[in-house]
Amino acid sequence: MSRKRLAGIAAGAVVAVAAATLPQASLAVARSNLPQTTNEATQDTVVVYRVPTHRPQDAQTLMRAGYDLMEHRQGNDLFVLGDRTTGGQLRHLGFAPTVVKTAKRPAARQLPGDSSGTYDGGYHTVDANYAHMDQVASQHPDLATVVTYGQSWLKQNGMGGHDLKAICVTKKQQGDCQLNPNSTKPRFFLMSQIHAREITTGEVSWRWIDELTNDYGKDPDITKLMDTTEMWVVPIANPDGVDMVAQGGDNPVLQRKNADDSNGSSCGQGGGQIGVDLNRNAGTHWGGAGTSDQPCDEVYLGPAADSEVENTALEGLFRQLYPAVRTGTGDSDPAPADARGMMITLHSDASMVLFPWEFDSTVHTGNDAALRALAGQMGSITGYQSGQAGEILYNASGGTDDWTYDKLGLASFTIEIGDVDNRGCDGFTPPYSCQDSYFWPKMKPALVYAAQHAAAPYQTTASTAPRKR
Repeated sequence: MSRKRLAGIAAGAVVAVAAATLPQASLAVARSNLPQTTNEATQDTVVVYRVPTHRPQDAQTLMRAGYDLMEHRQGNDLFVLGDRTTGGQLRHLGFAPTVVKTAKRPAARQLPGDSSGTYDGGYHTVDANYAHMDQVASQHPDLATVVTYGQSWLKQNGMGGHDLKAICVTKKQQGDCQLNPNSTKPRFFLMSQIHAREITTGEVSWRWIDELTNDYGKDPDITKLMDTTEMWVVPIANPDGVDMVAQGGDNPVLQRKNADDSNGSSCGQGGGQIGVDLNRNAGTHWGGAGTSDQPCDEVYLGPAADSEVENTALEGLFRQLYPAVRTGTGDSDPAPADARGMMITLHSDASMVLFPWEFDSTVHTGNDAALRALAGQMGSITGYQSGQAGEILYNASGGTDDWTYDKLGLASFTIEIGDVDNRGCDGFTPPYSCQDSYFWPKMKPALVYAAQHAAAPYQTTASTAPRKR
C-alpha cells in the first residue's frame, strides 16, 4: 500500500473513532429513527459513556448495533466509545448513558521523525519492536531466536505491511526453539496487540523479553525458568493495525482491527473502521455472541472463520509449537491432565483474567477447575477479577484463547490489563510513564507465575495454587 493510501486509511480510522462506530445495517429496525446528524464539532471529539445495563443480553444488543463497546466493565455498567451524538442514540435505544470523559481528536498525521521509533511519549512502533527482537537475539545468541511465521494482510497483498514475527527465549540447548510440537521443554506463549489500539499490551511483551534475557544468571526465578521452559512472544499480532495507531503520533488513532478492507472499503467515511476484528475471526464457535456481520463495526467477524492471514499464520505457529492433545470435539471434553503448555493473550483495559469458554459462560470446559484456579491466582497477584468472559465482562466468540484451547487443548487465558487503583492509567492510551511505574510491576509476577506452571497447568487446583506473596 502506498504511503498516501495508508495515510488515508489512518485518517479514516480517526474519523471512525470520532464517529464512534455509528450504527450500521444490523438492528436496522431499531435504529431506523436514530438521529444521525454529525458535523466537524462532533467528529473531532471522542466521548466515553458509562452505560448501565439491566439484562445479560444488553451487551450483545450494543455490539450488534455497531457501538464501540470497550473492554471494560464496572458492576452492571458497560462503557461505549463515541462522539457527542452517541448519547442521544443510546437513549433512543432505551439506555441511560452518562459522560465519563471527553477528548479532542485531531486529524491523523504521518509518523513523527523520531529515530527511536516511538510515539505518544514512548510507545514503540512495529519497526521498533522488530528491531528490538533482532537486537536481543544478536546480543544473546544463547538465549533468543527470532522466527518469521507469516505476513500481514498489507504485505501479502503487496501494499507495504510487515512480516509476522515471534521470538523464542530460553537458555538454548540442542533442539530448543524449533518449530516442532514435541519439544523437550514445556512452552509458555505470550502475545499482544491483536487489538492494535491496546498499546499497553505491546509494552508488557517488550519488558518480558528484556526481563528474561537481562536477568538470566542474576535472578534465581528467571534463571530457573529459562533453564527449564521455552518462552515464546509475539509482541505485535496485528502490525498493520499498529501502524495506523502510531500514525496519530501523540494522539494515537484508536484502530482496533486489521487493515483488510476487502469488505467495507468505505468504512470511515460515514462511521466505523475498516478491517476485521482478529479476536472475533478465529475458527472456533465463530459467528456467535459478541460479533457483528457488518464490516464497519468494531467486532466485525470477517467473511468467514479464519479468513484473515494474521490469524491463519498465528494458528499455524501454534500448531507447530503444541501438539493437539484435546482429542474430543465436545465443549466439555477435557485436555489430558498431563498436558503441557500455556498461552496468554494480552488485552486492555478491563482489569480481568479470563479463560475459556469465552463464547458462552454457561458452558464450561472439561478443565474448568484448573483454568479457574490458575486465573484466580493470576487475579490475586494483579488485583484483577477472574472468570469466564460472560461471567464478569461479556460473551465474545471467535477469540484466540478459545481457539488454542479448542483445537490444541492448550491452557489459555486473556489478561485484560487495567488500572484497578485509580492511578490515572486507564484507557487504551494511558500516559507512557504508567508502563514502568504501574503496569510492569503488576504484570511481571503474574507472568512468572504463569510460565512456572506451563509444565503441568491442569494439575493446578484451588488448593495447590500458592497464595499471593
